[in-house]
Amino acid sequence: MRIATAWQAMDQQPLRFLRTAWPWRSLGYLLTGAALGVVLIVVFGVPSSALVLGGPALAVGTGFALVLAVIAVGPLLAALERRRLRLVDDEPLPAPPRPPGSRWRAPSTWRAVGFALLAATGLAALDAGVLGFSFVLPVLLFASPTDDPNAWPLVIVGVLLLVVAPWTVTAWAGARAALTRTVLGPRGVELGPGIADVATRRLIGAFETERSRIERDLHDGAQQRLVALGVSLGLARLDVPDDSAVAGRLDDARDQLGVALAELRDLVRGLDPRTLADHGLAAAVEDQAARCPVPVEVDLLLPDRLPPQVATTAYFVLTEALTNTTRHSGARAASVTGRRHADQLVIEVRDDGRGGADPAGGSGLAGLAERVALAGGRVRLSSPSGGPTLLRVELPCV
Repeated sequence: MRIATAWQAMDQQPLRFLRTAWPWRSLGYLLTGAALGVVLIVVFGVPSSALVLGGPALAVGTGFALVLAVIAVGPLLAALERRRLRLVDDEPLPAPPRPPGSRWRAPSTWRAVGFALLAATGLAALDAGVLGFSFVLPVLLFASPTDDPNAWPLVIVGVLLLVVAPWTVTAWAGARAALTRTVLGPRGVELGPGIADVATRRLIGAFETERSRIERDLHDGAQQRLVALGVSLGLARLDVPDDSAVAGRLDDARDQLGVALAELRDLVRGLDPRTLADHGLAAAVEDQAARCPVPVEVDLLLPDRLPPQVATTAYFVLTEALTNTTRHSGARAASVTGRRHADQLVIEVRDDGRGGADPAGGSGLAGLAERVALAGGRVRLSSPSGGPTLLRVELPCV
């Protein structure tokens, strides 16, 4: 499996991670973040000092200019942060869809403005603090024996801090990237309950057991008998002349049997797809996407094997999402992306349709959210009128 994020590399390959470029990419991410914070502090700090040192008239004019500067810089900084994010996260961060009308009415614009202030103050200070803790503090501890001969234990502490610096830097870089993705990424409403009670979970478990039994009975029973019936009809067809009325009826019966057998196979595949059990979630989703009337681009970077309940839930959620796309969105194209971030599976389904998806409109979204909630996950939906639609599913992989 290809590693897509610095956090993922550190979590899944904690020792091999040191031989990769991820620690250096994380270091570059924090260095550029701290430098950007210094620039923003200078840009915003000079006019701010005028508010304190100047007279009332100057303070009013400068304050107004400062507000305009913050509002103007916010969207530019958001675009820059989306580019910088690629240092520690290979998955692109799309800009939130812009609703019709003025962009200043969009919540995403004001989130970008707020993030500009946060980056210029708290985040930049934290970037600098982590860098100082990882590299400057060890150097100071190395020099401590020159002032105090009994300070050698501090040198050991400095060595330990320097040794763990790649993990310290990458951990904060991953946390900062997650915050950036949360604030600047597309937003939506959360669907469904967050926690299901024990009785409901047991009911769903019993349903899954019964579903597996039905699938097994159909596959090993009815499907095999239909195949045997088809063979019998074929043998009977060989015993009658080609130009007889009976031959025509037999041919028609075989055709109808073929249609029924194909429908039964589709039903069995829907109940418990063999591809999911034999080849994993990625292969099953690609197979489903290939049969979707809307062209679907699939980009799944997942482990070969996921916990069975997680893989099954993710598969049926994606199947329902693609069905909704086909029936309701009017989309010309769709995409499915999936990544495992530490102990969480994140799936996103996008389409370029008309948007306006409503969980209360009978589109299957409510049932989809309930299924995810029963697995301990959550669903978020962003579907402004005019599109595009983004469905984000998060499932714990524990």
